[in-house]
Amino acid sequence: MSSSPTHNPVIAARNVRLALGRAPNRVDILHGIDLDVSPGESVALLGPSGSGKSSLMAVLSGLERPSAGSVHVTGLDFARLDEDSLATARRSRIGIVLQAFHLLPTMTALENVAVPLELAGERDAFDRARAELDSVGLSRRTAHYPAQLSGGEQQRVAIARALAPRPALLFADEPTGNLDAATGTAIMDLIFARHQDAGTTLFVITHDTSLAARCERVVTLADGRIASDRRA
Repeated sequence: MSSSPTHNPVIAARNVRLALGRAPNRVDILHGIDLDVSPGESVALLGPSGSGKSSLMAVLSGLERPSAGSVHVTGLDFARLDEDSLATARRSRIGIVLQAFHLLPTMTALENVAVPLELAGERDAFDRARAELDSVGLSRRTAHYPAQLSGGEQQRVAIARALAPRPALLFADEPTGNLDAATGTAIMDLIFARHQDAGTTLFVITHDTSLAARCERVVTLADGRIASDRRA
């Protein structure tokens, strides 16, 4: 099943296929995915483990190249980019929040957000990092190291880091998987609030139907195919 076409989609995926390995051990993961997403939408990628959710996220975010098909992000054809150009495009267009926080343990919260901006050539890296940490409620924790922060606080730092480059797209892949229920709810409230404030297109990758229901649109995957695509 394919999505309805949209004008100037932020993502346009056509006949996306992904296979790993070579015959006779080749494993087909994605089978001809067609997907258009409008700017500012909130979209849940829903499905059980092994349905292809994280693989589709990896392809749409440029972390994995499809075996066939095309992916355009903000009008840019990812397939035509070499690795350096793809990394640059990803850094300026896409933010990713994962289940694991992936903070550098030897850097403070402020440095974890600011240093990637600084490496990307942003002159106001530390000012922007402070503003993002303030927006996620961590203005008093900027000098703390990850080991000095709770799980929820570490995920807030990860959210600030993902949003600091002001990306057009934010992917959240099971972002509450390492958190207790109450903290996980608070983190999702924050992600949706930041999505609204920044106007960022949001993808939430989840197996949780109640979390998916918070999104404007739910795309359900089964065996590497789109089984349904519905709007709230």
